Amino acid sequence: MQNIQNQVYTKQRTKTFDLVITAILAALIFTATLINIKLPFGQGGLIHLGTSMLFMAAILFGPKKGALAGAIGMGLFDILGGWAIWAPTTIISRALQGLIVGKIAWSSGHRGDNMGLNILGAVVSMPVMIAVYYIGQAIMFKSWIAPMASIPGDIIQNVVGLLIAIPVCIALKKTPYFKKKF
Repeated sequence: MQNIQNQVYTKQRTKTFDLVITAILAALIFTATLINIKLPFGQGGLIHLGTSMLFMAAILFGPKKGALAGAIGMGLFDILGGWAIWAPTTIISRALQGLIVGKIAWSSGHRGDNMGLNILGAVVSMPVMIAVYYIGQAIMFKSWIAPMASIPGDIIQNVVGLLIAIPVCIALKKTPYFKKKF
């Protein structure tokens, strides 16, 4: 009986811990997205640090937390930052991006500890994010041509995010928290 109670308690504790970590990651992504530069071209896109934080969340904590934190953090930024029309597109694209990065970074028994897989995950996620934003803009602006102007900014945003996230992940993977876990 005691063993069953301990299993239930441990499972509840793990779920609570996962929820708290995901909420913290979403808050970090939201906050990092506040640090942005509006692009002078395209459909009002931004270069921001939220993409790097999304990559870090997915690499360090896996696909589920990466997807949820990315969708929630950047979705809230759009809703609260005056970009609400973009929120559905952002939520879908960032959830997919976090999921893809995390799935690849955590594949084959790795847990974000293989930098080659981490980079591959981020690179593979980029065309998906760009495609979802392209389709979202095409629907919003009723044009398949106008969204092409945003593609260079999306590429820059993702490359900058990758260039920031990978060195930070390398450093964080050396800390005791990630060493003992993984």
